Parts: sequence; structure tokens; C-alpha cells
Amino acid sequence: MIPTFAEATAVKATSSHTYTAHFPSEWCIGSVTHGGVVTATILRVAATHFSTTLAKQDQPHTITLHAEFLRRTRAGPATFTVKDMKLGRQTSTIHVSLAQDGREEVVAYVTNTNAATETGLTLATGWTPDPPLPAPPRDLARLAAHGEDAGWVAVADLPHPKLRKAVSRIRMHVPRAGQARPNVVDEWVRLESGERFTNEAVGFVSDMWPQMIEGLVRRQQGESSESKSKSKADNDSDGDDEKPLPWLWYPTLVLNLDVKKILPPQGVEWLHVRVASKHIENGRYDYEVIIFDEQDELVALSHHVAMVLDGSRNTAARGSKM
Repeated sequence: MIPTFAEATAVKATSSHTYTAHFPSEWCIGSVTHGGVVTATILRVAATHFSTTLAKQDQPHTITLHAEFLRRTRAGPATFTVKDMKLGRQTSTIHVSLAQDGREEVVAYVTNTNAATETGLTLATGWTPDPPLPAPPRDLARLAAHGEDAGWVAVADLPHPKLRKAVSRIRMHVPRAGQARPNVVDEWVRLESGERFTNEAVGFVSDMWPQMIEGLVRRQQGESSESKSKSKADNDSDGDDEKPLPWLWYPTLVLNLDVKKILPPQGVEWLHVRVASKHIENGRYDYEVIIFDEQDELVALSHHVAMVLDGSRNTAARGSKM
């Protein structure tokens, strides 16, 4: 039976500053634990630490996370070690280190506060998404039941589903009319299990969407094919055949999360995610991720630096270079 998201990211305290988790293979990309699952588990470690060891701080809400993915994680047991870096009246910051098999693989800084008691200057900035967000689904219940409505449709037939198992744990719905720009992805998402998104799950959502790189590759292939067909009068191809996409892996190097709105304790069923990339070159690229709730209120911002690698690098023997 496939573990739920709550089970996949569950943590257990073994001391005041040490926690353990077990990453299921069903939440992996190839042999590597999905980065969003790792991020969500770090957020669970922080939530547990601030509700137990640091309960006196009364700062239950994570507002920032900065994670560096040093080495590949894998399915199986993981140990998290926490250092209390700065304990303050308004915010407190901890350092979290994730290790497997004695190897430090991910390090993160997490800052918490009490969002319910925050006070300070509030100003309207006039910011709006560019391009404008597409009209939301008219009936989210129908979208959940049927996978489509007049404006949105569930993503199907993603490349390499047996390798990208974690992608099957979430339902992604994209505009029926297509994305606004080649470098932009809009999606409405819900967990396949029917679980609701909690604050920790925002870490997972911040790293889960249909890869725009593969769409850009398809686009480039189409433009190349069209150019060739125009230059060859006796072209024997109808131009409709697409080359199969190679098995590519997109390991995150750095992930930053800036939480703007705390989700309700019971969680939410749906989130709207806008992803945009500004520059892709020499196998290195950026992502800006903006997460909204059902009311299109801003929930979180996330920025990534990632790489594009041949899939064989994902499954290479441990101890070899990534």
C-alpha cells in the first residue's frame, strides 16, 4: 500500500535535538527522494522541534526556509540533527542537518515566529502576477471528481512515470487552452490520497509541477522539424512524429521558501501554483514558484536553483559524483 503524504513525511524524536524519518520509495524520483518530500519533512522536524524542545518560544509557524541539497538522498531511514542557532522574542532560527548512512546530504536554516501575534507595518504594493493568472476552475468539486472542467484538465501521460513515482502522488491540472508563456506553468493541485495540504505540505508543493523544460524541448524539436521540412522539397516525413523524450533528472541545488500566509489547522484541499523560469543554460536553471490558495491569496514564494542531468546520474552507485 502506498504511504500517505503524512506517513511519507512523518518524523519521530529520538532526543531533544535529533529526529528520524523513513523516506518511502513510492515518493522518489528514480532512486532519489523527491526534493519536495525532503523539504516537507524538514518543515515537520521544525514544527515538532518548536512544539516540544522550543515550546517556550511560542513560535509555531515557519516563515522562511533555506535548504542546500549537498548530495542525493534515497529511500530509507534518515536522521535529522537540529542546532538552535538564535532564539529571539519575535523570531527564532534553527539549523537542520539530514544524514543517511553517515553522510550529510541536506542542510537547512528554518526561521519560526508566531503569525497570530505578529504586528508591524503593512502596506499595499500593487503587485499582480505577470502574465495575469488564468481564470480559476468554476467547480473544484467537479475537477476533483472528473479531472476536468471547462477551463482546466488533469495532466496525463507524463514521461517516465515508473521512474518519477512521486509525481503520481499528486493530481496536477493545467489550463485547457495551454500555458500563457513557454516559460510559465500554472496548475491547480490536490493530493492523490485526498489528504489536505498543511503548512508542511507547502514544502512539497513548492517543488512539484509538470516540467516546463520538457515542454520547451518539445517546442524546440517542433521548430527544428518545421525548419527542416521547409528546406527539403522531397521530405519523406509528415512532421508529426515526436522523438521520445530522454530520461532527464532535475536535482535541486538550493531551495528557498518564504511563507506569506499560514494555512488553517485542518489544511486545504487545493492550491494554485504559478512557476516561471528566467534562464536555462548549460544544464543549470532557476525557478520562481508562487503559491496561492483557493481565494487566490498569496500563500508562499519559493526560489530554486537546479540542474538538468541525464537520468543515469540519478541511479548511479552511491559514492560516485552526482
